[in-house]
Amino acid sequence: MSKIGKKPIDIPAGITISISDKNEVVVKGSKGELTDKFDSRIIIEQKENQVSLSPKSNTKKNFALWGLSRMLIANMIEGVSKGYEKKLEIQGVGYKVIQKGKDLDLSLGFSHKIFFEAPEGIEFQVEKNIITVSGIDKQLVGQVAANIRSKKKPEPYKGKGIRYQGEHVRRKVGKKVAGATS
Repeated sequence: MSKIGKKPIDIPAGITISISDKNEVVVKGSKGELTDKFDSRIIIEQKENQVSLSPKSNTKKNFALWGLSRMLIANMIEGVSKGYEKKLEIQGVGYKVIQKGKDLDLSLGFSHKIFFEAPEGIEFQVEKNIITVSGIDKQLVGQVAANIRSKKKPEPYKGKGIRYQGEHVRRKVGKKVAGATS
């Protein structure tokens, strides 16, 4: 049995959910609309202001899909009501980011600037050395933040690069200077 899957999902006020016969779920809220199609081995039912899920048969794969589907629907509901955001910090001398319209222009110590376009449904905000990636789709927000971070991962010697806010970067000790003889 899935501990997560058997919990019903409460639908807050202002959120509408429609479930089709082909397990396609559409969630509409104040921030936007999300649509996703789920595996046919999971039964999705809406009763008043709750959504409940159950597997069609008792197999290990169905139990895994049951918990996954429940969390994906819960994330969709939270996304259209509150939204998601990830914050990234840029550290390093000469490293900077400039917001041009919806897109980012990154200077990360390379001989060229990196232009990062915002996918549909994602917004950027830049304050000094902090980039905020926000949107209603949790998976998309996380993927875009990871793509930005991959442009210049923090290096272990000086800690320069792009990191998640609050991320701890393990530092290494540099080379020791050989005993100087005078």
